[in-house]
Formats: sequence, structure tokens, C-alpha cells
Amino acid sequence: MSGHPLTTTAAVLYGPDDLRVESRPVRSPGPGEVLVRVAVCGVCGSDATEYSRGPVLTVLPVTLGHEFAGTVEAVGEGVDLPIGAAVVCGAGISCGRCKSCRAGRTNLCRVYRTAGLQVDGGLAGFATVPASTLWDVSTLDGGASLAADTLGLAQPMAIAVHAVARSGLSRGQDAVIVGIGGIGAFIVHAAAATGARVLAVDRSSERLDLARSLGATAVLETGGTSIRDTLSSLGWEADVLFEVSGSTAGLEAVLAAADPGATIVPVGIQRGDVPVPLGAWTLREYTIVGTVAHAIADDLPRAVELLAAREDWTDIAAEVLPLSHVAEGALRPMLDGASRQVKTLIDPWADQPRPADHARRTG
Repeated sequence: MSGHPLTTTAAVLYGPDDLRVESRPVRSPGPGEVLVRVAVCGVCGSDATEYSRGPVLTVLPVTLGHEFAGTVEAVGEGVDLPIGAAVVCGAGISCGRCKSCRAGRTNLCRVYRTAGLQVDGGLAGFATVPASTLWDVSTLDGGASLAADTLGLAQPMAIAVHAVARSGLSRGQDAVIVGIGGIGAFIVHAAAATGARVLAVDRSSERLDLARSLGATAVLETGGTSIRDTLSSLGWEADVLFEVSGSTAGLEAVLAAADPGATIVPVGIQRGDVPVPLGAWTLREYTIVGTVAHAIADDLPRAVELLAAREDWTDIAAEVLPLSHVAEGALRPMLDGASRQVKTLIDPWADQPRPADHARRTG
């Protein structure tokens, strides 16, 4: 398809500490593909990991960015998305034919790839991706009213939706969420939306205040009372415990708090080897649930609906940065544990930082 720009500015990773904002060719969409004019793209921990010590998952050089939203600029053969449609990208590219894909578990596809890791992603003015990774937000409840900056939160929210769905958490149950960072905050919102009571646990009082605003029923700052004692004082019995921090201490705290029959969801990736007292787990009849990425068809639409269910997301993402600030303004602070906001968004068309716009659209 002709008529679109021939080049775009992109943040391209070449190796550790080697991220270059440069001009790249815009690839025309082939059959089943869509050219997206990127409005905003989120930066996440996997981007920071690749920047600091990659390639871990990336195939270099690659345009980073797997959390983006924008509008349809052009479509390839067989795609019925209208030009100009507002879309969110789930980034996961699956074959659609293997056993997992046929079962709807596209995140477990045998040849799974991710836009922004193995193929070029959304930290650019334009991105060409399979139509199967996109969702037209106008088809979703409340989606059409959401600003682009809010829609930039859809992909990480979908990861939270998937984790909660995998856990089986439901109305009337009690959940514990340890680690209220980027994904943990979204899990609080997704878990509370099931009708469950949620105890949020973190070392930061500011993150716990955020958790309350996202729907947590109770909060616990680490370093004092244990999770088990807090649950007892609340009169709760935790059905599901999410460990999102990826820390040894977080996992130990979850295991110490888990009653027989509990479901444990290790969302955060443990970096080292973890001792597994399998005999004790068997006797306590724990259900250990793995969760990775998300299944686009099931989780991305629900993610947009959950974004629409909350009036304002400024407390998650208050400022949007230009591409030129990706390394120093987003990746390095994330690696140093010094991010100023839960989620950092990038506007590939901006020349300087701007306030995030989460205002609802009408008409």
C-alpha cells in the first residue's frame, strides 16, 4: 500500500547501553498486517533489562516498544480494520495453528514472538504489525472515550487481566498482592474488579496509597506485621496470593502466609534458583499457577474495559516523554529504582516532555 511516509524516527537497540534514536524505513504492511501511526508507547522492565544487559530476548538491532496505541495508517490484504481506527497493540505474535493457538492460548505459541523484542515495535512514529495483535477500541465498552495516553496502558493491564484469570479469583474471595509496581498496580485493579477483597503489600507507602485508589480493601507496609498476622487481624483467609515483586523475600512472605488449599501465582520472575519444598506443598495442596504475557483475544479487550472503568489514570502515568528521553528519562531511572511514575509513556511525535492526557472523549 502506498501513500504512507517512507521513514520514521525510532528508538533502536543495538546492544547494552547502545540505544539510538534514528531514522528507519517504514515497512509497508503485507497480507494480514497493519501500519500503525503510534500515538504513545509505554516502557517496561523488559525494555530496561534488554538495554542494560541484552540481548536476553531481543533479536538485535530492534526498535523497542511493546506497549503501544495509535491509529490505523494503512492495511495489507485481508485486513478489514478501517483507516483511522484507534487501536491498541497486544504485541504478541502467534502462528494461529499450533495446539496452544487452537486452544486460544496464543501466548504459549510454539513460535511466539513479540513486537518490540524480536521484531520492530512501537517506540517509533510508525510500526507495522500483524492485525492479530491489534484491537479496535471502538468495539469495546467505553473504549472509544479513552484518550491515547490511557490506551497506552492497555498492554500491561492485559498482563494483569491474564494473571487474575489464570488464578481463578472470583467474587467473595480474598487475595494478597505483594509488590505494587507497574504490573502489581494493574493486578490490584483487575483483582478488585472481580469482586474479591484485596490486601496490597509493598515497602512504599506511596504505592500503597495508589493501591487503595485502585481498589485495594486493605494495605500492608512491609517491615512490620507479617502478612499472615495481618490477614488474621482482618478476619480473612487468602484464597489467592500473587507474588509480583520477583524478590526472594516476597516469595518467602507469600509462602509463609499461604494456608492449605491456597493458590499461589508467582507473577514476578525469580532470578535465582528457588528451593522447592515439594513435599510440604503437596501436603498443603497448594495450586501453583504460572502466568506469562497475555492472550490477546481474551485479555486485551477486558483490559480496555478496565481502563474505562476508572475515571483518571494520572496517578499511574502523569508525564509523557519524547523519544530522545527514552534512555535517560525512562530506562536508566527504571534500572536505578528511581522512576518518578509507575508507568513511563513515550510520545514519538513530541519534542519535549508533556503532561499526560487522560481526559475522556465525547461524541
